[in-house]
Amino acid sequence: ARCWEADARRDTRAMAAAATAAGSSPAANTSVAAGVEYDDTKEPADKREIGKLAVWSVTSAKPGNGVELLRDDNLETYWQSDGAQPHLVNIQFQKKVHLLELLLYADFKHDESYTPHKISIRAGNSFQDLREIKQVELEEPVGWVSISLQNERTQECLRAYLLQLAVLSNHQNGRDTHIRQVKVFGPRQSFAWALGHALQFTTTDFSMYSTLR
Repeated sequence: ARCWEADARRDTRAMAAAATAAGSSPAANTSVAAGVEYDDTKEPADKREIGKLAVWSVTSAKPGNGVELLRDDNLETYWQSDGAQPHLVNIQFQKKVHLLELLLYADFKHDESYTPHKISIRAGNSFQDLREIKQVELEEPVGWVSISLQNERTQECLRAYLLQLAVLSNHQNGRDTHIRQVKVFGPRQSFAWALGHALQFTTTDFSMYSTLR
């Protein structure tokens, strides 16, 4: 998997060029896959959940509904914000990581006006150079929502120290928000890829040991 850096100056130019070619603005709304299936007991062969490697924080939380509920693997619990919009979820890694996909679980049937409607995904090396990767709108979501972190033009994955999910608005003009779970996926790397070698094993005996799990 090729990856692109979360470099504000370089990537803003690249995004602007791609958007101009497509006839849209760089911050144009991007569609997402809603209602996708996710089984936390079976990770896909080509990616792995890396949220456990990060430090998670939020801008506000109602007592009893804190940031830890975003990662408790329980769809009956939820983080609830308790302040002014936008509501932010910060995902900070100790080193620059490769990012493929963000999954979040929302439930309009139960949460109604607390359900996120417009979301901004931002990335960077620190809070000082965060920039918007994409902005998406959710329409009464019930279930897992998949947001790709790959460059839509080149399909390269993103590299960043910091990923931020910003809830800009809720359904029915609600103020505070509920998010029940958030997962972050990166590519599953082979030893050769991690070392920077374009090496492909050709035998089964060697290939079975070529992936980090």
